[in-house]
Amino acid sequence: MKKLFLTAAALPLLALAPADSRPAPDLVERLQKAALKDDVAWDITEGLTTEVGQRLAGTEAEERGRAWAVKKLKSLGFANVRVEPFDMSVWVRGEEKAEILAPFPQKLVITALGNSGSTPPAGITGEIVKFDSVEDLEAASDSAVRGKIVFVTHKMIATQDASGYGQFGAPRRQGPSIASRKGAAAIVIRSIGTDYHRNPHTGVQLFAEGVAPIPAGALSIPDAEQLDRILDRGKPVTMHLTLTPRNIGTRQSGNVIAEIPGRDPKAGVVLVGGHLDSWDLGTGAIDDAAGLAITTAAAKLVGDAGRPLRTIRIVWFGAEEVGLFGGKAYRDRHKDEKHSVVAESDLGADRVWRFKSKVSTAAQPVVDRIAAALAPLGIVKGVTDEADGSDIEVLTAIGFPTMELSQDGTRYFDLHHTPDDTLDKVDLEQLRQNVAAWTTMIAIVANDPVEFGPVPIAGE
Repeated sequence: MKKLFLTAAALPLLALAPADSRPAPDLVERLQKAALKDDVAWDITEGLTTEVGQRLAGTEAEERGRAWAVKKLKSLGFANVRVEPFDMSVWVRGEEKAEILAPFPQKLVITALGNSGSTPPAGITGEIVKFDSVEDLEAASDSAVRGKIVFVTHKMIATQDASGYGQFGAPRRQGPSIASRKGAAAIVIRSIGTDYHRNPHTGVQLFAEGVAPIPAGALSIPDAEQLDRILDRGKPVTMHLTLTPRNIGTRQSGNVIAEIPGRDPKAGVVLVGGHLDSWDLGTGAIDDAAGLAITTAAAKLVGDAGRPLRTIRIVWFGAEEVGLFGGKAYRDRHKDEKHSVVAESDLGADRVWRFKSKVSTAAQPVVDRIAAALAPLGIVKGVTDEADGSDIEVLTAIGFPTMELSQDGTRYFDLHHTPDDTLDKVDLEQLRQNVAAWTTMIAIVANDPVEFGPVPIAGE
């Protein structure tokens, strides 16, 4: 594909916008149209997934990802490119097998959940005890669970706004700790997903303080339903389970940062980005190479059109998947800097359909202007008292003004945290629509002198 290079000859400079620094409407429109032909986002997504591949947090693969990111961001012309490192405890997976021994012998497809405990190398054998929800598991007597392999089932529903992830995530997030407290030998869950491919969905879970780690795995949805049917026959079911992950100690991760310096250092920073790390089953194309690519390509388009009023800071967060460590490290290091707006792309690469915000009352006219500029892209205005993102949630929690460009999540959880998270799932035209949406938002926010904060903090 032919690459698009924007120059002063191609677009009028932001520096030539009205004296109050607001970009002229026709410039925003022209930037948006240029974004709909953008090749930079695809180039980043393709390059990162091909030349680095999976990027499990704290491993050598994520380290190669940081080196790749620094080189790429410098080649795109960004300034102040650097890595801000932090240490973390690193978990890696090992052997993963599940097999029904009785009453109907057969193999099942399973993967370990993040921070799962380990079976002995030869595995364990135990009777399955089934629960339809975490609440049912919590209500069970310890004697009903002790020494058994717990199976928690549920059915996640696909939604455009991805709200099902919060509703149906409890078996993964809380289930292992509850099962361990009750004396279970292990736990297996139906994957948190909406597909019917025979691919299990991994994901992080953190054992509660004082709870001993036990083996914890996720069955692919077809295998979970197969286990359901076997249990429905009413006979005792015995499983042999082998999960041998391990913790390899403290290693280094880091946030990769690049900037387009603004004309006024006092005007604050506009932070945009996504997370560099991924789970290790696929190549992390939709989660979250695409998010990095979208926000970086959009920032480049705005920067190529002229020096903005505010500094635009691109952050490729490290170690998001395993506990939001990159976001927390960024908060600890930069919480005293003025951030005019923070925003993150981390829901794949399908089209943006909604714009949400959480900014000051004074900035509401700017929100309206952004919403109007986004409308031609098929994006509706959402609420103005709520916006979020995974890595930036720790910044939103301390009052940083936040904006959110919501992507269509209908098919996201078909692919999320599975071996199917690969480049072929990224649709180029939808990717470009994302870039156009982000270019629109960044161009306006980075050049409007309004104060987007302070934002009230919940509970204060």
